[in-house]
Amino acid sequence: MREKNMKAEELDKIFDKGEEDILPYLDLAKAVRPGQAAKRVNVDFPEWMLSRLDLEADRLGVPRQSLIKVWIGERLAAGRRTKKKSTKSVQ
Repeated sequence: MREKNMKAEELDKIFDKGEEDILPYLDLAKAVRPGQAAKRVNVDFPEWMLSRLDLEADRLGVPRQSLIKVWIGERLAAGRRTKKKSTKSVQ
């Protein structure tokens, strides 16, 4: 039976047992992904860059904005990996 006010520890126990689906215990309408809130920014790109972005976005069949977000995300992740490697080598 679904409880309205369940403590996290109780939900953890149900999840860890793996015998019961925990979805009925969750209110997915209120679910959020921390750090994933969108914030609008404006960036000015040279025309040549927009043309190249549009060509690549069309080739991949995705909107320009999606391509930019993926590429920036990949670059930031690569920088984070490089930073971790250099930190380990210094230690």
